[in-house]
Amino acid sequence: MAQEASGSEINVAGLSSMESLESRWVFQNDDESEIDEEEDMEDDDDSVHRTGLDSEDDDSGEQRLIRTGPRIDSFDVEALEVPGAHRNEYEDFSLIRKIMLACQTLGVVFGDVGTSPLYTFDVMFTKAPINDNEDIIGALSLVLYTLILIPLVKYVFVVLWANDDGEGGTFALYSLICRHAKVSLTPNQLPSDARISSFRLKVPSAELERSLKIKERLENSQTLKKLLLMLVLAGTAMVIADGVITPAMSVMSAVSGLKVGVAAIKHDEVVMIAVAFLIILFSVQKFGTSKVGMFVGPALLIWFCSLAGIGIYNLVKYDSSVLKAFNPIHIYFFFKRNSTKAWYALGGCLLCATGSEAMFADLCYFSVRSVQLTFTFLVFPCLLLGYLGQAAYLMDNHAGAQQVFFSSIPSGFFWPVFLIANLAALIASRAMTTATFSCIKQSTALGCFPRLKIIHTSRKFMGQIYIPVLNWFLLVVCLVFVCCISSITELGNAYGIAELGVMMMTTILVTIVMLLIWQINIIIVLSFVVFFLGVELTFFSSVLWSVGDGSWIILVFAIIMFFIMYVWNYGSKLKYETEVKQKLSMDLMRELGCNLGTIRAPGIGLLYNELVKGIPAIFGHFLTTLPAIHSMVIFVCIKYVPVPVVPQSERFLFRRVCPKGYHIFRCIARYGYKDVRKENHQTFEQLLIESLEKFIRREAQERSLESDGDDDTDSENESSRSRVLIAPNGSVYSLGVPLLAEYKEKGKPISEPSSSEEVKPELPSGSDSGISDAEQSLERELSFIRKAKESGVVYLLGHGDIRARKDSWFIKKLIINYFYAFLRKNCRRGIANLSVPHSHLMQVGMTYMV
Repeated sequence: MAQEASGSEINVAGLSSMESLESRWVFQNDDESEIDEEEDMEDDDDSVHRTGLDSEDDDSGEQRLIRTGPRIDSFDVEALEVPGAHRNEYEDFSLIRKIMLACQTLGVVFGDVGTSPLYTFDVMFTKAPINDNEDIIGALSLVLYTLILIPLVKYVFVVLWANDDGEGGTFALYSLICRHAKVSLTPNQLPSDARISSFRLKVPSAELERSLKIKERLENSQTLKKLLLMLVLAGTAMVIADGVITPAMSVMSAVSGLKVGVAAIKHDEVVMIAVAFLIILFSVQKFGTSKVGMFVGPALLIWFCSLAGIGIYNLVKYDSSVLKAFNPIHIYFFFKRNSTKAWYALGGCLLCATGSEAMFADLCYFSVRSVQLTFTFLVFPCLLLGYLGQAAYLMDNHAGAQQVFFSSIPSGFFWPVFLIANLAALIASRAMTTATFSCIKQSTALGCFPRLKIIHTSRKFMGQIYIPVLNWFLLVVCLVFVCCISSITELGNAYGIAELGVMMMTTILVTIVMLLIWQINIIIVLSFVVFFLGVELTFFSSVLWSVGDGSWIILVFAIIMFFIMYVWNYGSKLKYETEVKQKLSMDLMRELGCNLGTIRAPGIGLLYNELVKGIPAIFGHFLTTLPAIHSMVIFVCIKYVPVPVVPQSERFLFRRVCPKGYHIFRCIARYGYKDVRKENHQTFEQLLIESLEKFIRREAQERSLESDGDDDTDSENESSRSRVLIAPNGSVYSLGVPLLAEYKEKGKPISEPSSSEEVKPELPSGSDSGISDAEQSLERELSFIRKAKESGVVYLLGHGDIRARKDSWFIKKLIINYFYAFLRKNCRRGIANLSVPHSHLMQVGMTYMV
């Protein structure tokens, strides 16, 4: 393996590299610790197994062959310092604050599912007209059990528990799976990632072989990894499509109530009013969930109370016999009487469950328990009463099937309820748009969507975000839908396609979570997936049959969004793999020496790259392009890990890339997919330098402890150490060759670049002079870092673009050279996320052929 370490690992008896928890044979100097011994797993063909030390004094210095203990990587050591699990944002709130959160929950989470009574029966009875009262009872029974099975049983009682540390949505499920199995296609995982306190890793127990076999199968099959990613991307594309069709459907159905209140109004006028409402809706999106939620929460509470009140009024006034619809036998009679028309009506019936996925995707704003309780004891009963009341009205008014909700309102309350209904429709649209923002944020963090500007709308809750470009894009597409597909029936069919696409993907991903993570009984898992996937496929067959009426546009839109995400992920993966293959070797660094073949100017250079291991090729481009390089270089990798939040104390991990005299470090800055870099560059620099000093102190302390351990081992002869060989089985062999005295005579100190100071060889730590030298060495290095910081920090950015090779397939050339290049050119640059002034910035371009 290509090494960037001073303590090189060797293979004994032809064995391959041992795992990090096993003992190993290594050569080690007395003045250098093991550095970055673990290396990249992709470059097996470039592997070079050396038996010396990767520093410039290999020829003169002596080495000793020792047996190390369990390999503790420097990243792992830092990651072990976990201050505790991430604190829930909603704990220890006062009673008033909890009431405010409950209002926000209504306004943000349940707006979509709460407005379904506006259009469900309208679409159903357009596809299956009413012949007699038995048809009404059968349709009502179908709606009631759809509402019970999908939103209540599936989502509220099952899916909500599959959240990723409070985060919901398709990509939250994917990140949860990635945390328990290495299924990510980008090979930049580190063992230290599992040490993050937000990670909450649950190792499958040995007794449950099924979970282990599934984990192993997922990790070893590239096909399954790609299939899983494509399912996630398809589900995300459907969520974005849902974010377009939900405002169109909700607002159009609410504004159409004017046809009941004002008989002379024309359809074109209704469309123009709906367009105006949609423009207002997307214009206020930037004000944030907390601010708008506090305003719309009470409004939605009034809406649910109105639903329940109107439902009770109609039950009492018209026909309470509709309560027999709770007997599911009426579903059978409905299909028996209407056959094909009843099957068509399934697409309209599904609309009663719209908003279920938004309820899961918006979970990041509130706790699971609050969502469950609010839906079960407030939202669900009000929806049931609303549908029962509409059915009771239809029992005496068959002709009122169109606009049944507005027709069933008592005459004296029509306009107040109409206003509340329109406000509720705007709230529902906003809930789905917010869920779309959250899903895009997650997919961007996990490398599956081009970078966009993300604005945090709340200082208290980091999950509340606003994406300006996406907001206006959704508005434009939504207006196109309203103007082109103004029929409620066609919009309802398109709505069903988008909603069912997300539901089916969620069912599959939750099934994987059940098998891999929850590890519950296989009978329960099979029952869940067979029943719910069967129900959803039945509904999906109904909406697909009517796709030719104009709702096919939503499928085309979803396919375009899927293509964008797949191309971005494919191009990003190729770029990362190419950078891994072309990274610089340690042999080249050794030839250049600690001055890197150029002048080391005072200051710190932060070189941004995507590699978690190895020396990036862009660094060599800087060395050949610039006349000087900074006295201290830090390779900074901004890495998103599959957790929602990384606590600030666990943000940075450090490691030496070369021997001490080079002053080159690697820093991995880890962020969760809910994290956004809000600190300015001065704050970021300060946090980074503080973490680096902490790493150096810890490293000195560990070396001191290791020296103490060596003294204890060799206490029989403290004046001279023997070359000791300890076999993996515990046998001890002495080679009888004194080492330390020879090293003192032959060893040469390593000069530090841009400094006249010297790093002296360490003496046995048992002596006072040894302790003093160790402390002095530590203080010299800390002082060197502070002086470099005072000289200034410069950000070295490399723009690595990729182009397809000339012998590549035409499709690959088209995707990489045109589609991916277009997305990369028009997405948000990485520099925009750094908030770095141009005076502190240096950029170099580099093109990789893939």
